[in-house]
Amino acid sequence: MRLISIVLSGGVGARLWPLSRRAFPKPFLELGGSTLLQQAIERGQACGAEHTLVVTHKDHQFLTREVMGRMASPEPATLMLEPEGRNTAVAIALAALQVSRQCGEDTAMLVLPADHLVPDTHAFSESAKTALRLAQQGSMVAWGVRPTVPDTSFSYLEVDGISDAPQPAKAFIAHVDTAAAQNGVATGRHYWYSGMLCCRADAVIAAFQQHAPQLLDAARALIEAAKTDADVVQFDPVGFASLPNSGFEQTVLAHATNIQVLPTSFGWSDVGTWPALARAATPDGDGNTLPLDAIALDTTGTHVTVESHGPKIVATLGVQNLVVVDTPDALLIASKDSAPEVDRVVQILRERKHETIDLPAVVHRPWGTYASLKEEDGYKVKRITVKPGQALSLQYHHKRAEHWVVVRGTAIVQVGDVEYKTQPGEYRYIPLKERHRLTNIGNDELVLVEVQCGSYLGEDDIVRLVDTYGRV
Repeated sequence: MRLISIVLSGGVGARLWPLSRRAFPKPFLELGGSTLLQQAIERGQACGAEHTLVVTHKDHQFLTREVMGRMASPEPATLMLEPEGRNTAVAIALAALQVSRQCGEDTAMLVLPADHLVPDTHAFSESAKTALRLAQQGSMVAWGVRPTVPDTSFSYLEVDGISDAPQPAKAFIAHVDTAAAQNGVATGRHYWYSGMLCCRADAVIAAFQQHAPQLLDAARALIEAAKTDADVVQFDPVGFASLPNSGFEQTVLAHATNIQVLPTSFGWSDVGTWPALARAATPDGDGNTLPLDAIALDTTGTHVTVESHGPKIVATLGVQNLVVVDTPDALLIASKDSAPEVDRVVQILRERKHETIDLPAVVHRPWGTYASLKEEDGYKVKRITVKPGQALSLQYHHKRAEHWVVVRGTAIVQVGDVEYKTQPGEYRYIPLKERHRLTNIGNDELVLVEVQCGSYLGEDDIVRLVDTYGRV
C-alpha cells in the first residue's frame, strides 16, 4: 500500500511564548539539534512514506523551505498553503482529498503534527508497521499515550481493557474536566490522543461524508479550484475563510466507530508548555534544566531558556520550580504550576496589539533575517542579514530615511537609478521616499547595520515596487 506523510505544521504554540510567535511558531523551534518540523518530516520518511505533504500557513512557506533545505536527504514534498489559520479538521480533509486525487483513494496517510517530540524514530517506525496493517483493513488508527498526570488539555481515548496491543476505541472524549482526567489516569483504560493518525484516504473522506458533509463539500470545491504550481498548492482566500475553525477530534473522531487505539511504545511529548519542554531535557542534580553557562545557586526544579543577540549570563539564587525565558524583547518569569497558562499573557498582549505576539526577536524573511537592536523616539537600529544571491525588494518609505553600513560580505546597494558596490566598512544613505534595494552578490552571508530615522518606523511603511518573492 502506498504511504504519504501528512505533516500538520500549523498553530502558534501560544503556551511557549515568548519563544514561539505567530511569525515563528513552535514547529520551527529547535529541540535536540533540529527543528520539530524537520523531525516530523524525517519521522514520516523513516516509515517509508514516498512523499510528504506539509500543510502550513502561506506566511511560513519560506521558513518551511529553509528547514527542508537543511535536511541531509530531502525527499519529494508538496506544500499545501493555508491563506489563514484553520484547525485540524480542514487540514486533514484537504489533505485526504489531495492524496486521493493524486495517488488513489486507497493510499495510506500518516498524519503527523509538526510540533511533537518523538526521540526514538526507529521505535515509531516499527509501531507504524502495525498501524499500516490496521489502516489497510479500513480502520483509523490513533496513537494513544498512557497518561501520567490528569491533564485536561488532551482528548482521551477510552478502551475496554488494559493492554499494550491495539484495540478498538470504546469512546473518544474530546473535552474532559479534572474529575474525568483523574479517572482516566486511575483506570488505566484511557489514553491521551497524541494527534498522530494512520488511515486510508477513503476512510477519512467517508468519515467526513458521514459526520461533516458540508465541510467536505466545501473542501472538495477548494481542492478542485486550487492553484497548483510545481510543489505548491494554494487556495482561494475567500472560499477558505468560509470553512469552519474546528478540530478533527470534535468533528470526526468523537463520532467515528472504526478507531483503533495503538498504545505508544516509545517516548512522546507534545512539548506544549514550558514544563513539558523542561521534562524533555536532561536535568542536573537539582532538577534544573539550564544553559551551560547559567549560574544556579540554591536553585531547584527550575527551567531557564535564553535567546539573545549576544552573550548573556543568567543567574538564579534561592528559587524553586520556576520557568525563566529571556529573549531580547520579552522576559517571562512563572512558576511551573502556572506556566501552562502563559496563553493568558498572550491574550492580554493581543488585546494591546503588541507586536511580541507576532514577530520574534529575529524576524525571518525569504532573503534572510532582521533584528531590532535599539529603538527610541525618532530612530531604530537593526541588524540585517542577506543570504548569498538574494535581494530585498525594490522599495521606498514615506516616513523614514535609512543609513546602511556593511559589516560583512559584499553588497550592491541601489539608490534611485544608481547601483553602488559596497564592502565592509562602507556606508550608504537612503533619503526619504527614494527607491532602494539591497542585494548580496557575494558567496557568504551579508551582514548590514541599518539606522532608521523618521517620524514613524513601523514595518508597514514599505512600498514594494519589484519583489523576487511575489510580495508586491
